[in-house]
Amino acid sequence: MTSKTVAIIGAGIVGVSTALWLQRDGHKVILIDKAGPAEGTSYGNGGVLASCSIVPVTVPGLIRKAPRMLLDPQQPLFLKWGYLPRLAPWLMKYLGHANEVDARRIAGALTPIVGDSLADHQALAAGTGAERWIVPSDYLYVYRNRAAFEGDALGWDIRRQNGFEWDTLEDKDFKAYDPLFAEDQDFAVRLGNHGRITDPGSYVKALAVHMQAEGGQLIIGDVTGIIRENGAVIGLRAGSETIACDAVVLAAGVWSVKLARTLGVTIPMESERGYHVELWEPSVMPRAPVMIASGKFVATPMEGRLRLAGVVEFGGLDAAPSEAPIKLLLEQARTTMPGLTWREEKTWMGHRPAPSDSIPVIGEVPGASGAYLGFGHHHIGLTGGPKTGRLLAQMIGGRKPNVDVSPYSPSRFMSSA
Repeated sequence: MTSKTVAIIGAGIVGVSTALWLQRDGHKVILIDKAGPAEGTSYGNGGVLASCSIVPVTVPGLIRKAPRMLLDPQQPLFLKWGYLPRLAPWLMKYLGHANEVDARRIAGALTPIVGDSLADHQALAAGTGAERWIVPSDYLYVYRNRAAFEGDALGWDIRRQNGFEWDTLEDKDFKAYDPLFAEDQDFAVRLGNHGRITDPGSYVKALAVHMQAEGGQLIIGDVTGIIRENGAVIGLRAGSETIACDAVVLAAGVWSVKLARTLGVTIPMESERGYHVELWEPSVMPRAPVMIASGKFVATPMEGRLRLAGVVEFGGLDAAPSEAPIKLLLEQARTTMPGLTWREEKTWMGHRPAPSDSIPVIGEVPGASGAYLGFGHHHIGLTGGPKTGRLLAQMIGGRKPNVDVSPYSPSRFMSSA
């Protein structure tokens, strides 16, 4: 295999994973980011290796429920109303997938990317020093009662169809497993073979440090253009500098859209603005990371703090964070974990890249030899980052991946496709 020089734009989990797998295949890598490794969404994610999170938001009934959710401050969906005219074209495409056939198709596409996330992270981090932040664990979905669980029957049937297994804990059995939760949180689904990252920012930074120790180059700067000659990538522009390369990977999350457009790919994508609040020095921790179904948020034990993450807000890339999503996360935590106290809170808002069809874009751009895309994982970027990076490394090296990569192809967003 011929060694290549590959420039990777974006130093989140996808970009760093791609760089490491390329290095292991003998390629030279240049990692470029406007702020540095793990300074964006990879810093603030929920920290769960959520392999079972394959069911898209766009399930049947969403069109009916969404307006009511937007008008109810106790629901985990927010909108900056002035942004609605810009959001509308994407939203119409997005809601067009809110049916069972598409939900099952999307889940089938996501499973090969996230379905074995714990093992994928362990393989990625092996020998890097970042292993210390990976903790194998159960992952729980906590419901008020069995009826609420049964109300999610479609989602659990989709998971079963894609090979996931679980057991359930109810009443005294659940309280014996973890007594932290309120009396009205009486039912849990427990999935094994999951995991958590105890400090996502430090984890991705450590992977990037290892990449540099192995000879990779890190550049802090904005990429302003991709240079092609006779249709093939020969370099890129970062500020006033021109960087020669044989291939480029665009892995900058929602910020990838503008550069992708210069390659002929117009991706209908929005920022799914996500929030977290960290409770430092909590009085007690959940035994495992949990998804609180009633509030649609995750509570993940981390080093020195409990991170609450979730909530969806649409408002674009430029608007300041809102107070209401943080307030809701705290209210939900106090309601569902009433014995929990903490010393201080720290908050964050970031941008999850949300393509209208809920499937990441992974692969070479048709007609642009050497230009690869790797972004669009919605809220499961940490979970799917290592596998995405490995697939891209295989493609760049001319090796055939052992999964069908056609669902992720950039060609689906090209007018000539």
